[in-house]
Amino acid sequence: MSLYDRKSLNDHYTNNESSFSSATFSSDVALISFVKQTYQLFAASLFAASVGAYIGITSFGGVVSQYYIGFVILELALLFGLFFTKSKPGINLFMLFAFTFVTGVTLTPILSRVLGMPGGAMIVAQAFLLTTAIFGVMSIFALRTTKDLASMGKMLFIALIVVVIGSIINIFLGSPLLQVIIAGVGAILFSLFIAYDTQNIVRGLYDSPVMAAVSLYLDFLNLFVSLLQLLGIFNSKE
Repeated sequence: MSLYDRKSLNDHYTNNESSFSSATFSSDVALISFVKQTYQLFAASLFAASVGAYIGITSFGGVVSQYYIGFVILELALLFGLFFTKSKPGINLFMLFAFTFVTGVTLTPILSRVLGMPGGAMIVAQAFLLTTAIFGVMSIFALRTTKDLASMGKMLFIALIVVVIGSIINIFLGSPLLQVIIAGVGAILFSLFIAYDTQNIVRGLYDSPVMAAVSLYLDFLNLFVSLLQLLGIFNSKE
């Protein structure tokens, strides 16, 4: 009599391999579905922001300028609310689109200022096209690179804090040179954030497509604002 039943052992391995393959397939399908939902929500967020910006420019420009700080506070409150409701179906979508809509409205002052410049509409279009192109390039880089971008997380966060502090300081200083530096650093920083967040999304490191979408949206928005500031400053000197 043999020490083991070869047929039973082979059946055992075959069943395990089949279970592993099934689990892997299910995991891949779930990840693909997650990524698809993320980019659908990201696109919808851009649309909501565009609607907010259009309404702000055409109807509430004076109100937004007068109560700008209030709109910023509302924007932050909605973002924090989104974090707390990210796992509540329906409510999380409402918070996402409310947040992105308000961010669009909050863009009214800078958009109005740039649109009021000679060739302002072209500057806004250039900033948007550049943002879209950079977003595409950095997304492809994140998907194709063999480098683990997770190690960049701490460095990116520190750089973000520096940019935020610099922006707050320049509110009081009003230095055009410092603004150029902040906008330039911001453009580079949020380009890197696009690659970082994209890789985290495709590796399944987000637990909610809503939060994955808002991360991409914030990267896109801040890159757009940085480029808009740079193009606006350079064109104002011509």
